[in-house]
Amino acid sequence: GLNSPFDSFVLARQKELEIRKAAAKRQELKIRREMRFIERFRAKNTKATQVQSRLKHLAKMESVVVPRATKKIHFSFPEPARSGQEVIALRHIRKSYDTNVVYRDLNLVLNRGDRVALVGPNGAGKTTLLKILAGVLPFEKGERKLGHNVTMTYYAQYKLELLDPENSALAELQQAAPDEPEQKLRGILGAFLFSGDAVYKRISRLSGGEKSRLAIAKMLTQPANFLLMDEPTNHLDIASREILTDALEAYHGTLCFVTHDRTLIRQTANKIVEITDGELHVFPGDYDNYLYWKERSAEGSSGIHQPQKANATRVSLTRNRQRQRKLVEGELRNKYYRESAPTKKRIAEVKAELSGLGEQLSAVESLLSSPEHYRSSTQTVETIKEHHRLKEAINSLTEERERLSAEAERMKQEFEEAKSDVET
Repeated sequence: GLNSPFDSFVLARQKELEIRKAAAKRQELKIRREMRFIERFRAKNTKATQVQSRLKHLAKMESVVVPRATKKIHFSFPEPARSGQEVIALRHIRKSYDTNVVYRDLNLVLNRGDRVALVGPNGAGKTTLLKILAGVLPFEKGERKLGHNVTMTYYAQYKLELLDPENSALAELQQAAPDEPEQKLRGILGAFLFSGDAVYKRISRLSGGEKSRLAIAKMLTQPANFLLMDEPTNHLDIASREILTDALEAYHGTLCFVTHDRTLIRQTANKIVEITDGELHVFPGDYDNYLYWKERSAEGSSGIHQPQKANATRVSLTRNRQRQRKLVEGELRNKYYRESAPTKKRIAEVKAELSGLGEQLSAVESLLSSPEHYRSSTQTVETIKEHHRLKEAINSLTEERERLSAEAERMKQEFEEAKSDVET
């Protein structure tokens, strides 16, 4: 099924925060430098003003928070050449395996910028369609036409056998992208969890998961503008799946893939092609949109797959639809209130906590603005520490409030969109 442990993991985990380790390190060095100056000249009357101004500066310094979250990787791949608007067209294709006819009259056009997930039950012909698109599977009838200036890469499990077992991971990438500087290739390998000396490890000694990661890294260093992938998350652990998702988010070409990984579809696809019994249904929009339409067509409230009936039945259909619409709207509203309640409750709690911390901070800042306060160095250092602690707590809660507000806004927007879908 589509509910992999990774999906649950992603849903359970907080939205990622940007990692700011370098900034935190720079700040730490600056604080140390300032403290050395303060300790050295604290007793000198001639430097008293400078010491005091530096203490104040330290107190006002915004603390850089380094959240403990999985690091999101910002990939910069070689920019692929721009293809024509129509990337590939399949027209009137017939494909069968002996007596088993998979497609009688297959028609599909993919356009530049499409990020298509092929979905449907096992054995429906998803991999067959992907192979026809990739040009690696012959068909009996019809035409496959690649668009202007399209360069294609096809990733499937068998690609792992195409890695040279004698090569190191780095050498494999250097062969694939000879014009890229070594530092950049090492950076890409690092992003795919080959760090330090691991880049020199012979391919014959890599595990299945490592080979999968290397094959994907290799594919993404070759600037093709049309990418086809068959089950790219097979053999990948959670961290590698995240990296693959980050990488595909950063890829600027056209994409078509088959996967059981719901999270990958959710975060990557902007168009869903459902295959059932050799028939293709194209759903523009993301995976959640597609699931919503599926639900509605199953309830019979959308009418999108139902052929139009004669006028006589249309009137009763309209009445039924209005009744159905009210029911669906009521269900959507209840679902929205139920799901958004915990978030709204936490936002209120955070606001109350922030208000209390704000008052404490004002009290500490009025202490720091008083010259008498700087007479006792121990007291001053304690107050600065307390000031930092309060600032960090405020920063952390502010980030949480922003994250929760964005989440509440997203829920509200989804509810509004779902409601307007019901109305149309």
